[in-house]
Amino acid sequence: MDKLFKLFHTVRYLKMIQIYYRLYYLFRRKLRQLRGYTYPVTISSDSTLLLSNPSLFSLNSLKESEFTFLNISHDFDEKVDWNYAAHGKLWTYNLTYFDFLNQKDISQERGQGLIDDFIKEIRVIKDGMEPYPISLRGINWIKFLSRHKIKDQRIDDSLYAQYKVLMDNLEYHLLGNHLLENAFSLLYGAYYFKDESFYTKAKVIITAELSEQILDDGAHFELSPMYHQIMLFRVLDCIGLAKENHWKDDELLAVLREKASVMLAWLNNMTFKEGQIPLFNDSANAIAPTTHELNKYAKDLQVKERPTRLSSSGYRTIKSLQYEMMIDVGNIGPDYIPGHAHSDTFNFELYYRGRPIIVDTGLSTYEKNKRRTLERSTASHNTVEVANLDQSEVWGGFRVARRAYITTLSEDENKSIEAIHNGYKKRLDVLHQRRFMYDTHQIVIVDSIITDETLPAIARLHFHPDVHPDIEGDLIRCDDIVIKVTNATFEIKQYQYAPRFNTLEDAKVVEMTFSEQMEIEILL
Repeated sequence: MDKLFKLFHTVRYLKMIQIYYRLYYLFRRKLRQLRGYTYPVTISSDSTLLLSNPSLFSLNSLKESEFTFLNISHDFDEKVDWNYAAHGKLWTYNLTYFDFLNQKDISQERGQGLIDDFIKEIRVIKDGMEPYPISLRGINWIKFLSRHKIKDQRIDDSLYAQYKVLMDNLEYHLLGNHLLENAFSLLYGAYYFKDESFYTKAKVIITAELSEQILDDGAHFELSPMYHQIMLFRVLDCIGLAKENHWKDDELLAVLREKASVMLAWLNNMTFKEGQIPLFNDSANAIAPTTHELNKYAKDLQVKERPTRLSSSGYRTIKSLQYEMMIDVGNIGPDYIPGHAHSDTFNFELYYRGRPIIVDTGLSTYEKNKRRTLERSTASHNTVEVANLDQSEVWGGFRVARRAYITTLSEDENKSIEAIHNGYKKRLDVLHQRRFMYDTHQIVIVDSIITDETLPAIARLHFHPDVHPDIEGDLIRCDDIVIKVTNATFEIKQYQYAPRFNTLEDAKVVEMTFSEQMEIEILL
């Protein structure tokens, strides 16, 4: 019954287009299975090698016969199994993305050999023929073929057939970054094959989805700094594609440039001085291009950031000579696609003199397991959990049922930020108010539980593994930082920090138990 209740409160937020395409694809697949229909694996094509500004190299994921994705390595010895699933579906996806074609040291012969092998096995490949990996693989193949000036009819005919599969399975049932990736890839396919239908579809989706997905302050609306970096990289790649290859001359390039400029500004606002991003929502290190790399790429493409102020994303930054603080006082993301959202309202990260001190616990897995549930939970973030419940009901790996909304937000520039969320209102008749007050050497956080009855509340501070807090009376000391806690009992416990996929590091968390109001004073 509980699962059905959560499912109802998840599905009710979906757009009609998502529901329509989920049902349409389901019934179409069953009908095609009855008829024995399969897609052709080759379609006659005519390609044009593309010109482009030097793009960013991919991370090194292939060395000899060993592939490394998500910090897990596997050696296939003589034969690659493109359906290899022992490390989870996301690992299999990464294998079939073919990002390794664009790592710095791969040879033309090695890359072309892997493409040929994939084509030979394509009739039995499963996950790799889903629309998302087709999208990423298409871009990677086209970049590789164009860079090495490879004209191979067998490869082109296979790639063209894959693009036809993509056109027939665009991810309208998911929307968000998946649909944008489909469209970015179709744009590459359109230029490579001079296919007007690909171009028309790509232009419509890119124009509409960038308008929808890029918020007024430049943030990608799924509110993951990592996915923002990935989306900005794609936009920059498409700018280079359209700029260097004079096939179409219309307003799409102007749209891409305008969005890239505000996305770049948001990313720079949300990047710490030493180059790290906060690991808010589904974010991990060593996946996306870094902020430094993206700034350099944008400069090469003559894309300049258009200064914006953080607003609609719900994120705020506080920066002084001594410290930097990133704060989340917004909603968890778009209601119809919260799959990468965590139950983390009022979460924050704190850096002191360039060092991470209080951090988001990070992301280690996309597998639907206990670890994934824990990493998305309120208890894994620097905020307040009431009565052992999540603010937003995260479940099922990528689902959210009832969710917290910001009901009030007030800001006194350079002095304070105060907000209230209603995540506990319907279940407990509770509102949580958090106020951040700050100056050059001090941050004060005041948490208030607004309710008519007394309920247990726990606030948490998760410290970076290199930081070792100690308790002295009502003080927490870590190096030369002093944290004073008022109106709460507290203790230090262990937790596991996840800075990268499949990477866990032991670290310390301070749990502070209170009932009505507590205060955290951080002296820097």
